[in-house]
Amino acid sequence: MDLSESLKMFSMEVLRKPENRQFKAALFDFDGTLSLVREGWQNIMVPYFCEVLSATGGDSAEIERTVHDFVDKITGKQTIYQCIYLAEEVQRRGGSPLEPLLYKKEYLRRLDERIANRVSDLKAGKAEPDDFVVPGGRKFLELLRNAGIDLYLASGTDEFYVKQEADLLDLTRYFNGGVYGAQDDYKTFSKAMVIERLIRINDLPGEKLIGFGDGYVEIENVREVGGYAVGMATNEADRKGIDAWKRNRLLEAGADLIVPDFSDSKRLFDFIFEGKES
Repeated sequence: MDLSESLKMFSMEVLRKPENRQFKAALFDFDGTLSLVREGWQNIMVPYFCEVLSATGGDSAEIERTVHDFVDKITGKQTIYQCIYLAEEVQRRGGSPLEPLLYKKEYLRRLDERIANRVSDLKAGKAEPDDFVVPGGRKFLELLRNAGIDLYLASGTDEFYVKQEADLLDLTRYFNGGVYGAQDDYKTFSKAMVIERLIRINDLPGEKLIGFGDGYVEIENVREVGGYAVGMATNEADRKGIDAWKRNRLLEAGADLIVPDFSDSKRLFDFIFEGKES
């Protein structure tokens, strides 16, 4: 069976079983992990960054590879970091970069054009919140909350937008630990800082933390403190099945478990907390 066929049958890929199933807190990424509001953001950022770098000259194919590499690697961190790297790359190529914040503002302007109808439809009630929630996401959050797990949401997207979109998707109420996002002073926020704070305030051993995310950063941050990292290889465009590219990236990041979404919520919950694999 080739990879494409096996991925169609994919449900839950276990790389490492939890050594301790007594989880007390769960950290979630937002975009691509729970929310589909910003689906397609890479299709805005990558062409824009390529456009910027092309002004310095060079081979277009090489520029696209470079942009993909650094955008992908930093996914999960605050957007400003990708813009900082862009400015540094412009300078390396002999160009005169703009301030990273200006690149960020232009990227967000272009992204807003893509998602404006989604946000307005949610605000007007023309779209249901679950139309833009990763399949099974709400049910899985309810299972965790009913089990007494403290839930935290941390995103690299600006906090204003994260909170607005979490409210529109009716997800805020699940996160008793708080909803956190990027700050204007980007050095005052990171997912690692959220993890450090929740561990310190709750006097929580790292192995009692479980994390869910579709990017490098949250997987590495959770693993670094001894937690269990679940990689979300969500196919955001089709809203079903697995994204093979995400899966490979999550494997590289060191995910302990990879799932396509939360559609098999009870099975995922039973595996995590009870060790059931059927």
